[in-house]
Amino acid sequence: MSIVNLKTVLKSFRYAFHGFIYAFKTEQSFRIQIFASIIVIFLMIIFGVTILEAIILVLVMIMVLVLELINTVFEQLADILKPRVHSYVEVIKDVTACAVLIASIASIIIGILIFLPYFLGKK
Repeated sequence: MSIVNLKTVLKSFRYAFHGFIYAFKTEQSFRIQIFASIIVIFLMIIFGVTILEAIILVLVMIMVLVLELINTVFEQLADILKPRVHSYVEVIKDVTACAVLIASIASIIIGILIFLPYFLGKK
């Protein structure tokens, strides 16, 4: 008996990749956030941000992307209830979208706080 079954691990990665592809194809917000993350990564390289700044930026990018994926899951689950639409379905969708919005706004503020000194030549 091995500790890790390589076949199972590879299946898990394949399922995760399928989830990524699904979100990328179906969720415009996810595509925008991926594009924004790529821009931030390029800016990190161009400006040579400190390791602490890089860690903060990466964590913020991951937070927004993960929340968007969780939002997608809740939307899909709520849509299952369509034949018996309940007022809570709208609330669930709105609240999860709000969580993504708050995280996105926070990430923009953090990005500005980190990159502004570089743009102004003060670092």
